[in-house]
Amino acid sequence: MIACRGLTKAFGEFQAVSGVSFEVRTGSLCALLGPNGAGKSTLVKMLTGLITPSAGAAQVCGLAVDNPELKRIVGVLPESLALFDALTVGEHLELTGAVYALKSSDTQSRTDQLLRVLRLEHGRDTFIHQCSYGMKKKTSLAMALLPNPRALFLDEPFEGLDPITAETIRVQLRAIAQRGVTVLLTSHILSMVDRVADQVVMIRRGEVVLDSAIRDLPKSLEESYFERVETMTAEDLEWLGSAAS
Repeated sequence: MIACRGLTKAFGEFQAVSGVSFEVRTGSLCALLGPNGAGKSTLVKMLTGLITPSAGAAQVCGLAVDNPELKRIVGVLPESLALFDALTVGEHLELTGAVYALKSSDTQSRTDQLLRVLRLEHGRDTFIHQCSYGMKKKTSLAMALLPNPRALFLDEPFEGLDPITAETIRVQLRAIAQRGVTVLLTSHILSMVDRVADQVVMIRRGEVVLDSAIRDLPKSLEESYFERVETMTAEDLEWLGSAAS
């Protein structure tokens, strides 16, 4: 389970997250939605122990977010991807296995499977600085999955991926949630969220504006998002497409 109560983070006078409270039950998949700058990444960083809350409290799988053991039971796909240019795709997974003290045989077999599932087999020996953004994203995701975490925090896992890989990841996330892994992800791809998530939490300017099971939304996910979080601006740029004078 992921649980936060009154979670708040201020940077000087700016309050990035303000009194956020919600729960994600064990084995459930929750999508954290909001516009850029709403506080999603800050919230994920607090829940994974990367930054300290200014107020409030949170637990992940029964551990407080300031417990050093937390990092051993969670997998994280960070906003920055956190990769090393001088290492290959395969070396990143070998390093991950060593950090988590996995048997070399387990690291090897899991690496082979992850590279195959994520369609990265051809890139095993490619240095990160030579990889496309999509390859980097898949490498970072593979690193998050390899230690078999009890909770997953994924920042934009579908961004920059081809449709087949995105769908493969969606299916895998549903499967691991059914096996008891708790998943919290952020995404701007509402059509994918609608097909993968059990629960949706929407935040705006650092505050929760909606916390609901997907099936209990009174309107479609897209309608709920535009109503609670962002209103589309319709303005005709009449000069576009006009013949030059």
